[in-house]
Amino acid sequence: MFPCAQHHRSYRLIAVAALLAAAFCLLPARSRASEPPSAPAEFHAFSFVDVKHKAEELASRPFEDPEGQVPDFLLNISYDQWRKIRFRPSESLWRKEGLPFEVQFFHPGLFYNRLVAVNVVDDGRAEKLTFSPSVFEYGDEEFASKVAGTPLDFAGFRIHYNLNTGKYKDEVAVFLGASYFRAVARDGQYGLSARGLAVDTALQSGEEFPYFREFWIEKPREDSDSITVHALLDSPSLAGAYTFTIIPGKETSMDTECVLFLRKDVQKLGIAPLTSMFLYGETENGRPGDYRPEVHDSDGLLIRTDSGEWTWRPLANPGRLALIPFREENPAGFGLMQRDWVFDHYQDLEARYEKRPSLWIEPRGNWSPGWVELVEIPSELEIHDNMVAYWVPGKTAEKGPDGQPAGDPGTYPRTMAFAYRMRWLNPKEPLHSLGRAVATRMAAGNQEGTVRFVLDFEGGELQDLPADAGLTSVVTLDEGARLLEKQLLKNEVTGGWRLVLHIAVDPEGKLKTIFPTQAARPYIRISALLKKGENLPDPLTETWTYDLHP
Repeated sequence: MFPCAQHHRSYRLIAVAALLAAAFCLLPARSRASEPPSAPAEFHAFSFVDVKHKAEELASRPFEDPEGQVPDFLLNISYDQWRKIRFRPSESLWRKEGLPFEVQFFHPGLFYNRLVAVNVVDDGRAEKLTFSPSVFEYGDEEFASKVAGTPLDFAGFRIHYNLNTGKYKDEVAVFLGASYFRAVARDGQYGLSARGLAVDTALQSGEEFPYFREFWIEKPREDSDSITVHALLDSPSLAGAYTFTIIPGKETSMDTECVLFLRKDVQKLGIAPLTSMFLYGETENGRPGDYRPEVHDSDGLLIRTDSGEWTWRPLANPGRLALIPFREENPAGFGLMQRDWVFDHYQDLEARYEKRPSLWIEPRGNWSPGWVELVEIPSELEIHDNMVAYWVPGKTAEKGPDGQPAGDPGTYPRTMAFAYRMRWLNPKEPLHSLGRAVATRMAAGNQEGTVRFVLDFEGGELQDLPADAGLTSVVTLDEGARLLEKQLLKNEVTGGWRLVLHIAVDPEGKLKTIFPTQAARPYIRISALLKKGENLPDPLTETWTYDLHP
């Protein structure tokens, strides 16, 4: 995600750890709940306000590095040893009470080198859970005795709920590793992850990874269909307070609020960051030596502008790090989507990529000017999460004596607040009724310096339109590219429509860079949509867009 190799490796380590934990069901841990203490003379009911006050106070002090909290004998274990450490499901939080939600906890060690405090909020009282090795199976008595003599805390936790059947509680959400978390909708499975915050992503200085150092889980009622989790975020540059109201179902939603308190100036903040994997798709037409036609957790970035326009950008595994911004005044939504839900397009019986969820972010309130940023990182292995998307808020620029910008790039306010809904969706769930760009294929053109795009659109009104319906295409290109030829055809096989573009690229031409001050590669942006008739303003499809890097 960034040029600095050290930071690059640390990012991969965390991402791989999150993938491995869910893949092998490394069951977390619950402490033995002690009796709640007697209420003090002046009882103060715990709320999210307390987390905000704690974050503000934390940001007023220098950052304390948590490294060294986990002993070396736990960090140096092998993956096979790690797999043997399993949480006892019978010890799940609230299982004996028969509540609709249960919580299990993860053991520290191997990839997870930070201890996380977990509190339970019951009837307004917050009580810290105490780590106990007795709720784990270690598979090695000598190793278990060594753990028993070590003061520890948890690495994270996961939440269970009757998502798919009333017979047992499915795992619906996991908070594990730095500020990573993820969720799943009904009939789906884990795929991409979210993070609390992204700091200085893809900058020369290297990325900073904030982490959730403490959680408060509110005890649900007997009839609850949601559960609330509060979290305290910390990093060298800032502290933050988060609250998540998690509602599992056909789609699993998380109503999220966060308040950030900066310790120092930050070059770039990424709000509501999403992290996914894209190795290759139909654009690359498979990969030599791999039987699978496609390998990815997500295949595109979808954006809805404040004006209602829907934009689709297919993902790519670039030869070099690529940073692609999409300027917006106030986004209506954005997300990394898994649009392809056909098993034959993957042929992976183990990974089942066609069932990986999409994640859609809906901002609440006015987020003001900024941009959605997509970061694509070269990768040769599917264990690496190499796609990142987030919202970058604009900074407040310094003013000169005449009231004009003084040339300063600006700074972020010391306190910032954001609210948004996260929607974890099954791939088949569409977010709009327009025609969708479902496939992007590329090939060399029949002349030197040319490229051919083959775009397939399906859904919406397109499926009912005959070949002579009078559809037209609107194609726009940045300076540096010329449209040589275009062809729009009814796809009689799928019922959709196919747009073929033949484009010449002038490497010597002036290339568009939206933010010339950032270390992004210059690119030429190409956009296309379909509409009925030349003069009708409303499109029949979302806007497909792609970025060529000559």
